[in-house]
Amino acid sequence: MKVVIIGGVAGGATAAARLRRLDEQAEIVVLERSGFVSYANCGLPYYIGGVIENRAALTLQTPESFRRRFNIDVRVHQEVVAIHPEEKAVTVRRLEDGSEYRESYDKLILSPGAKAVHPNVPGLDDSRVFTLRTVEDTYRIRDYVTEKKPQRAVVIGGGFIGLEMAENLLHAGVATTLLQRSSHVMPPLDGDMASSVHAYLRDKGVDLRLNTTYSAVKAAEGGGLTVELTDGTSLETDLLLLAIGVTPDSHLAAEAGLQLGAKGAIVVNERMETSAPDIYAVGDAVEVRHFVTGRPALIALAGPANKQGRIAADNICGRPSVFHGSQGSSVLKLFDMTIAATGINEKQAKEAGIAYDKTVTFSANHATYYPGATDMTIKVLYEKESGRVLGAQIVGFEGVDKRLDVLATAIRAGMTGEDLSELDLAYAPPYSSAKDPVNMAGFVWENLHTGAVKQFHWDQVAALPRDGSVTLLDTRTEKEYAGGHIPGAINIPLDSLRERIGELDRTKPVYVNCYSGLRSYIACRILSGNGFTCYNLSGGYRFYALNSSDVSFDADPRHPCGVKIG
Repeated sequence: MKVVIIGGVAGGATAAARLRRLDEQAEIVVLERSGFVSYANCGLPYYIGGVIENRAALTLQTPESFRRRFNIDVRVHQEVVAIHPEEKAVTVRRLEDGSEYRESYDKLILSPGAKAVHPNVPGLDDSRVFTLRTVEDTYRIRDYVTEKKPQRAVVIGGGFIGLEMAENLLHAGVATTLLQRSSHVMPPLDGDMASSVHAYLRDKGVDLRLNTTYSAVKAAEGGGLTVELTDGTSLETDLLLLAIGVTPDSHLAAEAGLQLGAKGAIVVNERMETSAPDIYAVGDAVEVRHFVTGRPALIALAGPANKQGRIAADNICGRPSVFHGSQGSSVLKLFDMTIAATGINEKQAKEAGIAYDKTVTFSANHATYYPGATDMTIKVLYEKESGRVLGAQIVGFEGVDKRLDVLATAIRAGMTGEDLSELDLAYAPPYSSAKDPVNMAGFVWENLHTGAVKQFHWDQVAALPRDGSVTLLDTRTEKEYAGGHIPGAINIPLDSLRERIGELDRTKPVYVNCYSGLRSYIACRILSGNGFTCYNLSGGYRFYALNSSDVSFDADPRHPCGVKIG
């Protein structure tokens, strides 16, 4: 059996290695148009910023190491320019000299990946305009930063690459402006969860401009570039990085007559088979089924690509294997912050027509009495009737990835909010609390689902009547209240509520807030027990303030009651 693989990196390289492990006799050929067959794609920005110092560290396997270990014929700088399904052959061009040849196959795996979006905007062909997708791109940017020593950079796009590059350009000493055309960065997050990221980026020195687009790029008189914005203003820069997303590199599949789906992605079944016999496709170029919604989706992440490469190899070798879909679990380091998401967010839930509810909790990563505790905000979406966990987003510092992985597993297992409250998770003071942050999210859902508490959200505050028909109650301390509060809210600290409950009108609904939602929940239980109708502000005043005003990011760890830790 002869298997030809178009493209390496995650999906193609994994498929090649798996094929060899399953079939020692197979002839395996990998055709890669770049000079690198297997490299740490997600580590590229950190080489530019100097965090990763050794270029060789980016390369996971070379053609020579693949041949030695796996007896695989890896050919770099060789681009497949046509697929001939009827003849079971591909046309290959040697990029060194432009010559072409044909390569036959018994089975073909397409792993072309995705390409950076490069819009038709005047000036983007300038040599000081970069995209970051390959090792060669990385070397070009690093060499430019090292040799030209730019003082200013503009990054367009606030996704993974854009944020990582903003951080690493600052590490390299380059003042950086980040332009984001929508109202928030990090598309996997909802806007309210991204508010912490916005404040943190600005505190770290990034000139973040939301709802901002550009119309042209021109050479400036001083030798740099002028980025013209659609609002009529402009920015001067020495370097421009485009990070506005990727699109499936599926032109070969289209020209060969393979079925394409959303945004031109290659359609595959659960065995990673395309519409053409004996042709498989994996990685960023394929359309997958979203595990939560069941809808077609494009999810360009290394984890799913590796799994798909393995599954394609299994099926080629006669081992039945299926891909059950992707839920988009992802994590990002941004300076000292960690941002993570899995499953669906509110926008996706609405698009899929899923009735959902949500919780927002604020927890320390480990016991607050043990030194070094940091905070995290956790937002979890649940199917309204069943309580099934649909998605989760976490923004914080230490321990975020651990909790996200637990929640990702809960989604895969079809668990509910009540199940989260019952999870038996490892505890010791340096690692967690006896009530882990994941358990806490489950407890809040359980209270909501059983009617022990009702809630309202930060974006509903402005619409609450201020005509005396409802009571807005702030249960923080007098000092906290004096430092900022919801307009129209009266202040009765939680520990004074029982003796001062007579100051409240039982005929009026009470909307309660505190710093995180903990004290206000206790207040709601007190009020409910005394005949009041009560609603608790999810996420607390802290979450409301981040989303309703331009506040700076407070990185000091705090107890859920608002008291600074340590």
